[in-house]
Amino acid sequence: MAGGSNAPARGVGRRPRRPRWLTRNVAALSGVSFLQDTASELLYPVLPIFLTAVLGAPAAVVGAVEGAAEGAASLTKIVAGRLADRSSKRRLIGLGYGLAAFGKLIIALASAWPVVLAGRCVDRLGKGIRGAPRDALLTEAADPVSRGRIFGFHRMADTAGAVVGPAIGLGLLALFGGQIQPLLAIAVVPAVLSVLLVAVVREKRAAPAAVVRSATAPPSDATRTTAGAPPGAPARLRPALPRRLRILIAVLTVFSLVNFPDALLLLRAHELGLPTEGVVAAYILFNIAYAALSYPAGALSDRIPRHLVFAAGLVFFAAGYLGLGLIDDPAWVFPILLAYGGFAACTDGVGKAWVSSLAPEALQGRAQGLFQGLTGGGILTAGLWAGLAWGDAGQVPLLVSGVAGLVLAIALVVAGRRLAVTAIQRSNQS
Repeated sequence: MAGGSNAPARGVGRRPRRPRWLTRNVAALSGVSFLQDTASELLYPVLPIFLTAVLGAPAAVVGAVEGAAEGAASLTKIVAGRLADRSSKRRLIGLGYGLAAFGKLIIALASAWPVVLAGRCVDRLGKGIRGAPRDALLTEAADPVSRGRIFGFHRMADTAGAVVGPAIGLGLLALFGGQIQPLLAIAVVPAVLSVLLVAVVREKRAAPAAVVRSATAPPSDATRTTAGAPPGAPARLRPALPRRLRILIAVLTVFSLVNFPDALLLLRAHELGLPTEGVVAAYILFNIAYAALSYPAGALSDRIPRHLVFAAGLVFFAAGYLGLGLIDDPAWVFPILLAYGGFAACTDGVGKAWVSSLAPEALQGRAQGLFQGLTGGGILTAGLWAGLAWGDAGQVPLLVSGVAGLVLAIALVVAGRRLAVTAIQRSNQS
């Protein structure tokens, strides 16, 4: 046949096209997070036991260590978020992951709980520096209508590391006869590899200042003038973020005040009678559910209102906290933490996508930094009060937080429905 006998069949030899939202940065940063979380979660489930059983610290120290670590991250996130909109995001990301690796090295060398506290603070400082610029870079050059998928995929990869890390930890516990210190040293290896992988990330050149100012100018809701500032006033006199976004961040910050660190949940599992290996296995089950549901939850939030997906996550939160507070049989820890994985999947990536969708493109870093910083500060407060109120088994703080999560879930659904009705009424009137 003339002119076509040697032509390859359509589609033969071609690489399958990846989704438009799966950019180079989404893939690379997901890989970086996978390696870093493998390192973090290799040591995280055994850290409460290391502090209490090996170093002799009381339960209150577990809450204080995790709370202080999150507090260090929180303060840094706000600053890093502002820097991310004005400087190299890639450098901030590299610095953040580098500090995280160094913090894990400090923990591996610890012989007293204050050293663990220092290591966790350095680790979380790294998290604070990298979080906002990384999340801003995830959506760069990506399809805006796929933010839920992007953050869901990233959380899925990140949490896959939280499955692999504890699984490696279980094997190492068996290999080293239950000794925890070798796990802490081995966790440094994937942390260092994650820093090296940051070299694959690419960043567009920063826009000129005039372009950035125009991106934050009216008629967007993000740039309403402050009281007394004329419409033509300089951008620095206008509020940086939209009112709806600030309200959302305030609501999620209030919730974070009852969302104490998961280390206390693992301590509760241990106090119920689970051995160290059982605690790690239960934590792996939690992360399997978290990883498996993160992308579907993110994709769903691109199709239905995000407040409904987030509210569903809060129902899972209530089930996890109330369940752990009420049971006395350690066998129930496994299905409860499996359900609790639904909370993380429906709120973590979805919350970031929710914030990202309400923030101006030129202020993505600032929005993520403020959101993650304030909610991290709430977790600091939650870790402190829950650790102090823990008592013999931690039932009171678990039950208080579980009820609060359920109330907020109902409030989100009701408030979202009212907003939808109001919007329809205004549309009909116009």
